[in-house]
Amino acid sequence: MNHEAKRAEPAHGRDLAEDLALISARLKRRRALGWLAAAGSAVLLDACGGSSDASGSSSTTSTGTTSSDSTTTTTTTTSSCVADPQETSGPYPADGTNTSSAATSDVLTASGIVRSDIRSSFISSTTVAQGVQLTLTLTLTNTSSSCAVLSGYAIYLWHCDQSGNYSLYTAPTESYLRGVQVTDNAGQVTFTTIFPACYSGRYPHMHLEVFSSLSSATTGRNAVLTTQLAMPSSVCNAVYANVSGYSASVANLAAVSISSDNVFGDNTDAQISAETPTISGSVSEGYVGTATVGIAL
Repeated sequence: MNHEAKRAEPAHGRDLAEDLALISARLKRRRALGWLAAAGSAVLLDACGGSSDASGSSSTTSTGTTSSDSTTTTTTTTSSCVADPQETSGPYPADGTNTSSAATSDVLTASGIVRSDIRSSFISSTTVAQGVQLTLTLTLTNTSSSCAVLSGYAIYLWHCDQSGNYSLYTAPTESYLRGVQVTDNAGQVTFTTIFPACYSGRYPHMHLEVFSSLSSATTGRNAVLTTQLAMPSSVCNAVYANVSGYSASVANLAAVSISSDNVFGDNTDAQISAETPTISGSVSEGYVGTATVGIAL
């Protein structure tokens, strides 16, 4: 109910001059009320923090195409983050938790393990792993603290070569495709490596362990997170079908999917999305990838 009293309308019967004056007065009054309403809205909007260029949680999306030689994935940036699930370190971690050739294998204590480019062996060999180059940047965040980045943490990354072998195990004389980096003030580390193969029984992946500091990165038992990254299927198809060194991966990939994989298969869609890097580039030029690794501290 409107508690404001209604104004009495003037009686008709005036001459044209009076009618025109009345109409003019009414128009002026309506225009003034319109201005007041607009001003009130602007004050209310400003009080609520809104404006034409207000900043806040945002998302941006870009799309691209996929061909036999190049892949551009859809990229979405948001202010949210997901805690990565704990996954198995697998049989080839070389982190002091198991043995290789009847001896404990712990590359984390080896001189030279802290490095960004992990394509070459560095212990008893200098062999460089062949394959399509991938530069991968990981951002470490605390999902319990509004996705705050975590600096000073150590991340150990390892994965198989283009033939599906792991250094220090099925490629026992090699130590390539393993390395540790410490997160910077932006919570980031960057590794230069190669795109991994798809070997029988597993969906294409990379392993990583996160430690609270470099000094604690001496054994996998100290890790605050052990998880894996799932390679985007579009990039897998582009690489495996166009590079001869990956030829065995074509049939292996055809026999497995993320949903049937014995590691990723029981994860939620949100977890799989978090574990899948965004990768762009081409077979000929190499690829660049990013992923956010979330930990609930």
